[in-house]
Amino acid sequence: MSSFDALRSQMVEAATAFAEGPGAVPDILAGIVDDVDRALREELEIFPVCHHSPASGLAMVRRLREKRPKVIYLELCEDMTPLLNELRNCRLPVALQAFASQLDGFPQEWGPLSVVAPITEASAEYQAIAYALDTPGVELVLVDRSTDHVFQWQPREDEAPSAEGAEESEDADLHGDAVGIEIGDLRPRFAELERHLLHHGKVRHWSEWWDQYVEQPLAGADYATYRQVMVLIGSLFRRLQPTDARRVKVDEDRERYMWTRMREHLARTGVDKADCLYICGAFHAASRVEEFGTAEGVPDFEISPRTGTKWLYGLIPSSHSAIEAQFGLASGSVSIAAATWQKAVARERLQPFQLEGQRGARKRKAVAATGAGAAPEPVNDRLTGFLASPPVLDGLDEEELLGWCVDIVRLARRNGYLASTADAIAVFETSILLAGMRNRARPTPYDFQDAAVTCIEKDAVPGRRDVRRLCEILLGGDRVGQVGYEALPPLAQDVYDRLAPIGLDLTRSTVQRALLDIAGRPELAPASHLLWMLRYLLPDGAVRPIMGTRRLGEKSIQESWDLSIGKHQRYIIELGYEGVTVEQVVEQRLRRSVWAPDATAAVALRAVEDSILFLGSRRFTDELGARAVELLSAERTVDDAPEVLKRIRRLLAYYRSAEPTLPTWCESFVTAGYAHYCTLLPTAFVDDETGVGQVAAMLGFLFTMEGLALSLGCDRAQLELAVRQSHPESPAKVALLWSAHHQLGLLPLPDLRARCADLLANPLVVPSVPQYLSGFIQALDPAPKLTPFVVEFMSNAFAKLPDPVLLPWLPTLITTLRDQAGELVPVLIREAGRTFPSTLAALDAFVPPWLAPSPASSRRSPAGAGAALTATSHPAAAFLAAHPATTDALAETLGLEPTWREIGPTVAATAPLPLLSTYGETAEALATLLAAPV
Repeated sequence: MSSFDALRSQMVEAATAFAEGPGAVPDILAGIVDDVDRALREELEIFPVCHHSPASGLAMVRRLREKRPKVIYLELCEDMTPLLNELRNCRLPVALQAFASQLDGFPQEWGPLSVVAPITEASAEYQAIAYALDTPGVELVLVDRSTDHVFQWQPREDEAPSAEGAEESEDADLHGDAVGIEIGDLRPRFAELERHLLHHGKVRHWSEWWDQYVEQPLAGADYATYRQVMVLIGSLFRRLQPTDARRVKVDEDRERYMWTRMREHLARTGVDKADCLYICGAFHAASRVEEFGTAEGVPDFEISPRTGTKWLYGLIPSSHSAIEAQFGLASGSVSIAAATWQKAVARERLQPFQLEGQRGARKRKAVAATGAGAAPEPVNDRLTGFLASPPVLDGLDEEELLGWCVDIVRLARRNGYLASTADAIAVFETSILLAGMRNRARPTPYDFQDAAVTCIEKDAVPGRRDVRRLCEILLGGDRVGQVGYEALPPLAQDVYDRLAPIGLDLTRSTVQRALLDIAGRPELAPASHLLWMLRYLLPDGAVRPIMGTRRLGEKSIQESWDLSIGKHQRYIIELGYEGVTVEQVVEQRLRRSVWAPDATAAVALRAVEDSILFLGSRRFTDELGARAVELLSAERTVDDAPEVLKRIRRLLAYYRSAEPTLPTWCESFVTAGYAHYCTLLPTAFVDDETGVGQVAAMLGFLFTMEGLALSLGCDRAQLELAVRQSHPESPAKVALLWSAHHQLGLLPLPDLRARCADLLANPLVVPSVPQYLSGFIQALDPAPKLTPFVVEFMSNAFAKLPDPVLLPWLPTLITTLRDQAGELVPVLIREAGRTFPSTLAALDAFVPPWLAPSPASSRRSPAGAGAALTATSHPAAAFLAAHPATTDALAETLGLEPTWREIGPTVAATAPLPLLSTYGETAEALATLLAAPV
C-alpha cells in the first residue's frame, strides 16, 4: 500500500476522462506517480536538485543543518575529488576542469579534450561541498562517471565533442569548447512540450517559466514537498522526451554507474544508510534502471577500465554568462538567480555554508556531524495538496521595485540614454501592469526588464550596452570568478611571480597599461621577455604590445603593453597543463608545429625564428632548421615560396650579423632549395594553379641565393637549364621568364626593349599589357636592375598608345598591380621619381634616358667583358668623373690607358671610356647601386 495510491487513481481517472478512454496519457501520469513513490521509498535518501537553482540551494542548507549527514554522495566526476579542497582559494564562480592533450584510446582529431563543471555559491552542490569539507567527520564521495568515461561513451562517429549553447557576451567563452558536465540539468527535451509551457505560461523563455512556476513556489516549501515536486518534474521530463536511444543509454549508464559506486562504498565502509545523502539531478532521481537502489540483490553495473589518456586537473574562472551559454539558459538568468538567493537568505535569516578561507567569506564555526540529525520521516503525499492548491501570490514589494526603477534610470543616463524621473515612474507602472497580465501579483525581474526596455530604450541604443544588459548589471551583473594564487598550477604561479616587478595588480579583470623602461631598469628585461612569449601563446587581447617590437637582431629599450591577465586567467591555467614553465610550453608547441602532418617549410622557418626570439637554444634551433630542410625537400608544390623566401632572407641576414659562420642547416637549406626550385621551375611556369607571385619568389630565391649556393657546390648550369626549359603562356609569366633570361645574360637589354616595343605595336596584345607589366614589376625582386627598364616600358605605353586603347585597360592595370604586385609598386614609384624632373620648368628640356643618343662606348666590349655601358649607366660615369685620381689609379692597375672623353650631352662630366667599355657589367651594376634607394 503506497501513500500515493489516491493521487495515482485521481490522475488516471482525470486523464482517462480527458482523453475519452484509456491511452498513453493515463499511463504516463501513473508512471510519474510511480517514479516519485519509488524514489522516496529508497532507504538511501535522495536529494533531487536543479543546477544553479536558488530553491535547491535553500532546501539543501535547511536539510544539511537538520539531518547533519556523515556521508554525502554527489553527482560529479569521481576523478575530480582532489580539486574540491582548492575551491577555498578561489572567488566563485569557478569551474572544475579536466584536460588532456595527449590522447591514448580516443580519436586524435578529438584532441585536446576538456571537461568543466561550474560551481556557484547559490548552487546546492557548493553548499554540500562546503558542509562536507569544513565539518569534521563528514565524507564527500563523488560517484558520477569519470572524465575518461565521459568521452568513452561518446560515439566515435561524431566529431570532437563541444559545449552546447551560444556565447552571448564577452565572458561567455570562459569555458571555451570544453564539454560541460550538467549537474542537475532539468529542462524539457521535448521541444513541443517546452513551447507549450512557454505559451500557456505567458513567458518568453524557459528560465522565466522555471522561475515563476518552480523557483518561487518551492523557495519557502517544506523539505518533503520540495523532494516530491522535484522528482515529479524530473519524471515528467524523462517520460516526455524524444526517442533518442543514444542519449537515453548514456543517461541510464550514468545512473547505473552512480548506484554501483554508492553500493560499493556502503559495503566497503559499513556506514548506515540513514547517515547518508545522495545529491543528484531531479532527472536522475526518477530513474527506472534495474540497478536503482541499495537493496539486497540489486545487480551491479560493469564499469569499463579507463583508457591510457593522462588527464590533468585544475580550476578555471567561470562566469554567469559562461554558465548560461553552457546550459542554454537565457542571458542574465544566473545573475537573477544569484540575486534571488541573496534575498531569500536574508529574508529567512539562513546561514549558508561557505568554505573556510573563501574570498569574501566570514569565519563560521564548524558543525560536527554527529549523525543524530532528524530521523527519516514517513513518506506522506504532499503532491496532492501542492498540485490542487493555487499558487501563493507574493504581495507587491514597492520599496524593492522603486529602488530598481530609480537605479535603472540612473544607470541609463550614465550610458547615454535621455532618461528622467518620468521614465522611472513609467517603468514602475509598466512593471505592475505586465505582472498583472501574466497573473503575477509581484513583478519579477523579468517583468522589470521588459518594462525598462519598453519605457527607456525606445528605438535606439546610444552606447555599447542596451537596456536589457543594464538591467542585468543592476540585478547582479555577470559575475566573473577567479582562481586564487594557491590553487594555480606551477606555471601560472611562475607567470605571476615573474611579472611582479611590473608593479600591476594582475588579478584585476580590467585592461591595464604597463610601461617598461628597459634601458633605465634592466631588471624589467625578463618580464618583457615573458610578455612576448605570452603574446605568442595566449589569444589576442590577453597581452597586447602598444610600443616596442621583437624581431631578429633587435632589442627594445622601451615598451608599452596593455595587459588583461586577470580576464584571460583560464588560458594561463591551461598552459599549466602543457608544461611546468612557459619556455617548456613554447618548445613543445614549436616542436609539435614542425612535426604536424600539415607542416611545411614555411612553418618550420617560422618556428626557427620563434625559437631564436624566445628560447635562445642553439641546439633546439638547429633541430628545427634541419626539419625545415626535410620539409622543403619533400614539398611538391611552391605555394609557400614567397613566405620561404622572406623568412630565409631574414634568417641569413641575422646569422651573418650575429655569428661568424652560418649554421649547417642554413647551408643545407640553401643548397636544397636551389636544387628544389630549379627542378620545379619549368612546371611552375606552365601550371595554371601556380600564381605569378610564387614563380617570382622561386626566381628570387634562385637569383639572390645564387652566390651562396654556388659557393656551397651548386651548379649554375642547373638554373640555366631550368630557365631554358620553361615555356609559359600567360603574359605575366612570360614577362617573368624574359626577366630571368636577362638576369642570366641570355637576353640583352636592347633585345628585351625590342620585344616590349613589339607588344605595344600589336593591337591584339595591347589588352594584355597590364599583365605583362605585372610580371615585370614582380620580377623586380629577383632582378632589381630592371627597375629603370620597367619605368621606361610604362612610360612608352602611356606615350605611344592612343587614348581609345589606353583608357580601357587603365582600370585593369590598377587592379592588377594592386592585387599582384602591391608591395613592389613603391619601388617603381621611387625609380620614376629619380628619373623624371622634379620641377615643371625642367620638364620642357627633359629628355628621357632611354631616348638620349647612345654614347660611343655603347658598342659591345670584348668577349668576357660583359655588356657595354648604356645611357642608363650615366650615374656611374658621373661618379667616376668626380674622383679622377682614384679612377686613373684603378685604370692603371687594370692595365688600361686612362683616357677621358665626353659621353653624352646630358652629362656635364667626362668618363674614362676604356674602363667603362671593358668592364661594362660592373659599370651597370654600379649605376644600379647608385640609383637604388638609400
